Order: sequence, then C-alpha cells, then structure tokens
Amino acid sequence: MMMVRTSKGLTKRHEKILTYLDDRLSKGYPPSIREIGEATDISSTSVVTYYLKQLEEWGYIERDAKFSRALRLTGASNRNLLKIPILGPIAAGQPIQVPAAGETYIGEEIDGVDVARSLLPSGEKGSDLFALKVQGESMIDAMVNDGDIVIMKRTQQADNGDMVAIWLPERDETTLKYFFKEKERYRLQPANPTMQPIFVNKSEALEIKGKVVMVIRAMEGLAA
Repeated sequence: MMMVRTSKGLTKRHEKILTYLDDRLSKGYPPSIREIGEATDISSTSVVTYYLKQLEEWGYIERDAKFSRALRLTGASNRNLLKIPILGPIAAGQPIQVPAAGETYIGEEIDGVDVARSLLPSGEKGSDLFALKVQGESMIDAMVNDGDIVIMKRTQQADNGDMVAIWLPERDETTLKYFFKEKERYRLQPANPTMQPIFVNKSEALEIKGKVVMVIRAMEGLAA
C-alpha cells in the first residue's frame, strides 16, 4: 500500500478548538475568532483561522463565508474519529536503540492521535494500526520529517520499496527506512542523499513491525 501524505490528523489544538466550539454552540451563540483564540491560548487570529479552515475542509465544522460567526459542528468530531495509540519513537536516521526494561517502545501505549476514519486506507477499521513519532531526518525526501507521526499497519511482511519499521534484535535497534530484499542481504534505504543505507546480512535476524500508511505532519511551526 502506498504511503499517503496528509496533515489531516487532529492535534491537541484542533481538539481544544472543537471542545470549546461544542461548549459555546450548546449555549446557542457562536464565538468570534478572537474569542476562540483567547479560550484556546492562541494569540494570533490568523492561526485560529488556519485551524478553522482545516476543520472545515476535513468535515468537522461548517461555516458561512458571509458571516464570521456562522459556524456549526457537523457531528464528525464524534462519529468519525479514531484514536490511534502512539507506541513510542522511531528513528529516521541512525537506528535507535531499543529502550531498557521499563521504558516504552513498540508495545505499550504512551499517547494517542485522533484521525478521521474517512482518511484510513480503504477497508481499514483501525484495529491493526498504531503510531510512532519520528526522530531524525533520514526520510525527509519522502516528506517524513523529525517530529512527524507515522501511522503504521501491523505486518511482518513487506514488498521492496515499502516504508517500514524494522527491529534488528541482534543490535537491539529499530529504524524507519525503505525496505529492499537483495540477493545476499537486506537494504534499509534512507530518503536522504546525505545518508548511507544500512545493510543487513540475511543470516542476521530482522523483524518487520509495521508498514507506513499515513504521515501526520508536526505543526509546531504554527504555534502562537
């Protein structure tokens, strides 16, 4: 399955805006852009407008362009959301060492990200999806940057060219790379011309933990 690049995952700021809108609209009167910003700790009205535009595009709210306060929730924020667990970091650079006992990597949920069900791959119900937070810049030419969140489908199989999370048990390391099976070895290929591929002999253990199906871009640059 091809990776889908999207910024349509709901961040905590999106959720905060939706929660505030639900509260205000339940009282019968929509808030202004400035009121939304004040209630959600966003000092810039342009940033509030940006988030509202995204929520409208993704079907969570409806707005009337003729009236600044004319908006309503569509109900998608309740019916169309799936919380996908974030299970830890994944290195898009040099392999990241697996945390020691008691720390988290793939296996124990430490957080979650809300994604609209309509954005999931066709037929996907979400039960076999998990998320990892990217560390490093080896996949930047694939539009996967440091701080992004990758949505993974659990699988132990991959085709050449798939972007996968790999665990190397003998090295106690994990990494996010393009996967290629060659004659005598596996090639874990970065998407960054300044970095070299990782080669793994077929005699060495290699485990595929999941395949990337979606990327949620980090949005720190939009902080007020």
